[in-house]
Amino acid sequence: MAPMSPSARIRTVAVLALIGVVVAVLVLLTRPKSDDPGERPVVDFYAAPAELPSKPGTLIRSEEAFGALPDDTRAWRILYTTTRDKGEPAVASALVIAKSGVEGERPVLAWAHGTTGVAQDCAPSVQMDQLTFGAIADLDNVVEQGWVVVATDYVGLGTRGPHPYLIGQGEGRSVLDSVRAARQFSEVSLQSKTVVWGHSQGGHAALWAGILAPTYAKDVDVVGVAGIAPATNLGALARNLASAPGGVVFGAYLIASYSAAYPSLDFEDYVRVAALEPLREMADHCISDTQPLIDLAQSPALAKNYYSRDPDSGSLGARLAENSPTGKIDAPVLIAQGTTDALVLPATQDAYVAQRCASGSGGPLDYRTYKKLGHVTIIAPESPMLSDLLAWTKARFAGKAAPSTCR
Repeated sequence: MAPMSPSARIRTVAVLALIGVVVAVLVLLTRPKSDDPGERPVVDFYAAPAELPSKPGTLIRSEEAFGALPDDTRAWRILYTTTRDKGEPAVASALVIAKSGVEGERPVLAWAHGTTGVAQDCAPSVQMDQLTFGAIADLDNVVEQGWVVVATDYVGLGTRGPHPYLIGQGEGRSVLDSVRAARQFSEVSLQSKTVVWGHSQGGHAALWAGILAPTYAKDVDVVGVAGIAPATNLGALARNLASAPGGVVFGAYLIASYSAAYPSLDFEDYVRVAALEPLREMADHCISDTQPLIDLAQSPALAKNYYSRDPDSGSLGARLAENSPTGKIDAPVLIAQGTTDALVLPATQDAYVAQRCASGSGGPLDYRTYKKLGHVTIIAPESPMLSDLLAWTKARFAGKAAPSTCR
């Protein structure tokens, strides 16, 4: 199947959004579609060894990966050790992408991808076109800088689950340990300097990587963290998912993830009885399974609010607050937000940034808003945000003073 052009992807998203299916479909791009998630086998590469190395960030194995790459660029899958949100040993996978012919040690650009699903085979590196599914932002320009991209799948995507969807510790550790593992990979030579980018769910993961780095991974020199439309106030996000275009799909993933991670929580605690079956079925599909998700989203059981109670209340509300990325980040932070984002609401992001600024702790925070850009179009190829992000990142690697918009 030929790669879909950026303009075609955007048109596809617009059509799907009109019928209430996920606006984030743009980032899914071009893998062959299957209506049955069981038809997509998870390959042996992702299987954990019988004896798991005890140290997080240990490289287990690697293999070359093929897909839609920029010119003179190579990519590899890696499998590595990490830890879950409560510290249990786990394995995760990632892609390492580097331009050929660049000598010496290179800076690391750690990419945290947006929502692809919560099922095991929803990993970007599992898909037929590993290097476009998951939409690494501005990949062509990134590799032209000589930076090496390390793009985690997170635990539970590709590898055995559960996947810590919007669970901060598990996501952030997957990001940091992917960088550690990539340093052991013989095909590339990496500097200690690392900048983390992430979009949507990945923005949440990137912020958590920044929070965790000084204590969990002191050996990873995080010199900048960029969150693009990041999921920040998770309670507010969960409430908005009941009415946002395509929000029901993200809501299904969120409830499935938290039910798997926290034994005291269950679907039945927060979901209307009639909505239980379609939401559970949604959670079994990757976000690229567009037709099944369209069919499920049109279920009469989902015609009204699928929550039976406020998701920002009770035990779920407490867990959402616990996983919101409010901790101190020592590294400079860039947050980019579109003013027409219907999923991560601008007012919610404004309040999050104001709270961070008011705390007075951590590194410089640069908050940039982009008029008439939404949750997906902010990372579309023509987005002005991309050139700003590239310039900001160059400055971080160069050791220049970081700007702050806090007053």
